[in-house]
Amino acid sequence: MKKDQLFQPAKIGSIELRNRIVMAPMTRCRAIKNIPNECMIEYYKQRSSAGLIITEGTSPSANGLGYARIPGIFSKKQVEGWKNVTEAVHKNGGKIFVQLMHSGRISHPLNMPAGSKILAPSAVKASGQMWTDYKDFQDFETPKEMTQQDIIHAKTEFISAAENALFAGFDGVELHSANGYLLEEFLSPISNIRDDNYGGSIENRCRFVLEVTKAVAQVIGKEKTAIRLSPYGVASDMPHYPEIDDTYDYLSKQLDALDIAYIHLVDHSAMGAPPVPVAMKQLIRKNFKNTIIQCGGFDKETAEKAIESGITDLVAFGRPFINNPDLVERFKNDWPLAKDLNADLFYTADEKGYTDYPFYKP
Repeated sequence: MKKDQLFQPAKIGSIELRNRIVMAPMTRCRAIKNIPNECMIEYYKQRSSAGLIITEGTSPSANGLGYARIPGIFSKKQVEGWKNVTEAVHKNGGKIFVQLMHSGRISHPLNMPAGSKILAPSAVKASGQMWTDYKDFQDFETPKEMTQQDIIHAKTEFISAAENALFAGFDGVELHSANGYLLEEFLSPISNIRDDNYGGSIENRCRFVLEVTKAVAQVIGKEKTAIRLSPYGVASDMPHYPEIDDTYDYLSKQLDALDIAYIHLVDHSAMGAPPVPVAMKQLIRKNFKNTIIQCGGFDKETAEKAIESGITDLVAFGRPFINNPDLVERFKNDWPLAKDLNADLFYTADEKGYTDYPFYKP
């Protein structure tokens, strides 16, 4: 293997990346009225030296708008806003995928437009609370169990959003099937207690995820379609269940058969969550022949080792990109990383703690 693997070119499908450093998707809540804006253009432009940027979770529909001030990609204004972002990233030689995130039961009516519904595979309420700009923290509400018609409609929303992503200039789409949002809610027998062909067996619980993935791939191309998974993750009240290994064994094999661009595997143990067992990472690597991206607590040294070991092809970095917009250059030149990360400004509404972190000056 070549030295400095992080800085070697790579390919995802037919897309050429100038390095193997990925900017992970991170909700930042700057999309006022759910529309990408000038502040967001600057944010992504500053970080466009990454080989690949994956955007923050972006809703395919009004029903998927769970958090305050997250962007969508289902209206003309949203598509136009994202077009300005992709143009800025491409102008700097970067590549960018949009992450389609339907938040499912992890939502609150105060964050959603009139007429929308909190939907989930089953009417199982998540424990915990959600921030709203109107009444601060509020308990999650019991979602509406999706009918067969709701399921069909949600699939069409993902398809339409993926088409909009190409209109907006994105290089591809990552489906968010992690962190306890709608797609992962179908995978778990705890959040999915259906007794029809979308619940019960592993095959049935994986059905919606695979149908959405297949449909999106057919419309925009399998080489532009990807997915994020978080086996063993507990975010958004997703307890472990005995069939986790068998579920992700089956799912990763089926995703391989669909020949999509990549699987993005996230491990939240660096933030205090249970680790994804090495055996699970190895299993997904074995089952899936195309690109693997791993994310979770990496630094430059551990990222290099992971690529050299063959367990991953690219490495995604989250928090280091927040206060190091020039993270790639800092890694490449062995410049120190910034230490001024302000967590209180992660989800605020303006440029403070967003686009005002400085580039390194040697």
